[in-house]
Amino acid sequence: MRRATLALALGGILLTGAACDSAAKKPDPTAAAPRPSAVPTSAGPDYSADTKLVCGNLQKIFNTDLQGFGTQVGKMIAYKEAKQAPEAAKAQQAASLQLKNVGAKVKHDTAAAQDPELQVAGAASAAKFAASAADAKFFARIKTTKDLDRTIEAQMNEWLTPVAGYCA
Repeated sequence: MRRATLALALGGILLTGAACDSAAKKPDPTAAAPRPSAVPTSAGPDYSADTKLVCGNLQKIFNTDLQGFGTQVGKMIAYKEAKQAPEAAKAQQAASLQLKNVGAKVKHDTAAAQDPELQVAGAASAAKFAASAADAKFFARIKTTKDLDRTIEAQMNEWLTPVAGYCA
């Protein structure tokens, strides 16, 4: 409390001293008026309402469609553990299709965004989903639920990072 009082007192003294000093110096009426150093710029367009709408749509996609992906991966794991390779391959194809669809939906929804940066981020995110959907090595690493936990956490981060900066 003492420091705050001291700071206020010092601030008051400094302001009073500055005011007295400026009063002693009268402006020269013949001097040219100072020119502004920079032309004021207007703020860019406000995309916040549209971005909020797009992000809401993305959240629905991530909740619904990624859940479908998780279901198919769960089946794939169960079939792999049961050593039923043909069924595991079918489940992997279904999981791959789910990821591909998520990417397509992300690309579609963000392409309609007003913010051009969100459009670019959405396209990048969509490309990452599509790349994972086509990556046999990604699916080969997932043999158990422990593998899934380890793999999917890093992968989700990679998939969502481009749009995460816009959709908080």
